[in-house]
Amino acid sequence: MLKSRKKKRVSLTRYWTTRYLLTLCIGLTIIAFISAIWLRHTTLVYRLDMIEFMAEETTHRISDNVDAGIPNGENPGLFRERDRFMNMDIKPVIYIVDTEGKIISSNRPKGPREQSIQADILSSSDEVQKLTYNGTSKVFYAVKKKIEIDDEQVGWVVIVESKESLTHLNQEYGQLAIMIGSLALLGLGAIYFLSRRLATPIKEVAAAAKQVQQGDYNIKLPENLKEEEVYELVRSFKEMAMRLEQLESMRTELLAGVTHELKTPVTSISGLLQAIQDGVVSGDDAREFVKMAINETSKLKTMVGDLLAFNSFAVNAIPVKFEELEINQMVKDVVNRWRLMQDTDDIQLTLTTLKELVTVNIDAIRFQQIFTNLFTNAEQAMKGQGNINVVLHDEKESVVITVSDYGQGIPKEEQDLVFERFYRGENKKYEVRGLGLGLPLSKMMAQSILGDLHLVESSEKGTTFKLIIPKSNK
Repeated sequence: MLKSRKKKRVSLTRYWTTRYLLTLCIGLTIIAFISAIWLRHTTLVYRLDMIEFMAEETTHRISDNVDAGIPNGENPGLFRERDRFMNMDIKPVIYIVDTEGKIISSNRPKGPREQSIQADILSSSDEVQKLTYNGTSKVFYAVKKKIEIDDEQVGWVVIVESKESLTHLNQEYGQLAIMIGSLALLGLGAIYFLSRRLATPIKEVAAAAKQVQQGDYNIKLPENLKEEEVYELVRSFKEMAMRLEQLESMRTELLAGVTHELKTPVTSISGLLQAIQDGVVSGDDAREFVKMAINETSKLKTMVGDLLAFNSFAVNAIPVKFEELEINQMVKDVVNRWRLMQDTDDIQLTLTTLKELVTVNIDAIRFQQIFTNLFTNAEQAMKGQGNINVVLHDEKESVVITVSDYGQGIPKEEQDLVFERFYRGENKKYEVRGLGLGLPLSKMMAQSILGDLHLVESSEKGTTFKLIIPKSNK
């Protein structure tokens, strides 16, 4: 059985610095290689141009000095002047030959076999030639120019130098190495600085995450960050920590509230039944106590049912049955059922339907439960007296149903929390008993039928919710 090896972790600064440095070195190596090739080529072209210019100048010098004749090996002054003229760190061989190729004069001593120039150098029409010399593999370049006196050719000036000497560079390669090395050091410094600048806030966020994990939400993170993405990361984490702290506080408070709400009917039932058992009440009073106990039992059953339903929807344990239904008729049925359940005429409910028939794919039971919760909340907000308006709007791909009441409204600071499970507003928790699962459960049911539930607006003049139902594909 193979043991899984834990991967070795490295710091963000080291990780990116090493990879950026590797990329930089590869890039600089390629640049250095290309630059060296370019330097060799430009140096070769430049020196060949200078040799060609020197050959041309030498022919003119000989032609203009007719009385002196063609210089020979015993008169090397001309060659010394040419060497000073070159000043290119090279010493090319200069030959002055007659029309037959016989060497008349040279700036180098002639060897025992060096009496004439290769015939192919003079026979070629090219003034600059690339060739191998004396049967070796070494590459040479030869530059030739005609010597003319009184419009008559009397010989050639031939300058020969090896390619190795023509492309040899010392100072330029050194300067290139210094430049590449400086760029590498500069790049390393810049990469290290930028990597540290990127890694520092991330390290601080990681440390803050461990702090939050331990239950300490009093985190401190830098705010003066110029990088937009890093700033958004830090800001989002701080907001998340604040939200977690708020939810943790709310969870504790809501747990106490739920416990109290469940304990109250149990205590009432226990007290009522104990009074009957002990004979404290009898006759009509006992029957009234039994009735009150049954009423408390119904409330307890409703709250437990809400808990079970919410948990079932939270884990997707309740199946949803979709049907093709006409939305106008569906809403009318829901409104009529709710009206029949009311034992008072103090709540007036008005309905505005669509002008055209629209079919939706919906679960009728979940749809009815959503509106029952919305109507019940509206009734409680208006304290059992007022108007509820239901209006259907035809959108492009969905039907939007708004439910508006004219109650006391939801405080602004509580509006973002109305869909939080077990949350109950300050005003409602002391007036109406419950677990705070109506709106969260309604939103989950709306999403289960591929729609959604939103709070549109709420003020002292009333509250409006909207239910979005997608249209049928048909």
